[in-house]
Amino acid sequence: MLEIKHAKPSIEEILNSGKFLVTGEIGPPKGSEITEMIHHIDLLKDKVHAMNITDNQSSVMRYPSLATAILIKERGGEPNLQVTCRDRNRLAIQADLLFAYTRGIRSVLCLTGDSIPVGDHKDAKPVFDIESVQLLHLIRTMEEGRDVGGNELNEPVKFFKGAIVTPEAQPIEPQLIKFEKKVEAGAQWFQTQAIYDMNNFEKFMKFARKYPVKIQAGLVLLVGAGMAKYMNANVPGVFVPDELIQEMASSEKGKAIDTGIRIMARQIKQIREYGLADGVHIMAIGKEDLVPKILEEAEIDISEL
Repeated sequence: MLEIKHAKPSIEEILNSGKFLVTGEIGPPKGSEITEMIHHIDLLKDKVHAMNITDNQSSVMRYPSLATAILIKERGGEPNLQVTCRDRNRLAIQADLLFAYTRGIRSVLCLTGDSIPVGDHKDAKPVFDIESVQLLHLIRTMEEGRDVGGNELNEPVKFFKGAIVTPEAQPIEPQLIKFEKKVEAGAQWFQTQAIYDMNNFEKFMKFARKYPVKIQAGLVLLVGAGMAKYMNANVPGVFVPDELIQEMASSEKGKAIDTGIRIMARQIKQIREYGLADGVHIMAIGKEDLVPKILEEAEIDISEL
């Protein structure tokens, strides 16, 4: 087995130690110019415990998530590899996972993936050979030393298996059923889709705490009242309460982004101080340069956690 040295603690090690896990997100570019992405990696690698890499997010073709994960490792960061089922069949997914494992990648977030029509290749053929629950099963089978065709692997893999859940979904019952299926399939920790209503999130966590898994609260940076209203109208499973929309709308001209930073920092403090979740996942979506400021305002220094 190829020996890989780990520069940083893994997501699994941090969560199992009881520390508050803080992760960020890297959105690969559309093209081969990766200078800005490298800047974001270098900016965040010592500010967060790990970085998610989106996998053709919103069905838009981009620089590959696996290549970005390797780049993060090479630059001294810790990647969390997102794997969607939309673009590759089970053979290709297993091959990618074997490669990722030999490159020292140990955390995988399993997603079904957005549908093709929402993206920029509307004539592409969707694969969806498997979905997220089956992907979790697939990884667990590989950890037992076999591929999903029943053939023996010459060496098993071992990943910390993550999944997503949407606490703001209405109705919530299908999400809770899917959550249980993912736990049964081997999910060890969850990142939530964007949450804004902390009271509703607390209700969800009372359910989630019945299961032996860790939960990270997903937070998306608000940049304006218009963005909040758009998400409420167009993004399933996201609900921004009226009081937050009003807070954004009352910002001084040109200062809405500062209000968004203040809101997210307040949410991080609340989640941490009240133990609502085991960590936070910060999604700045094109505003990665602001993540250090968010963490500073939230009084988060990962070296002191």
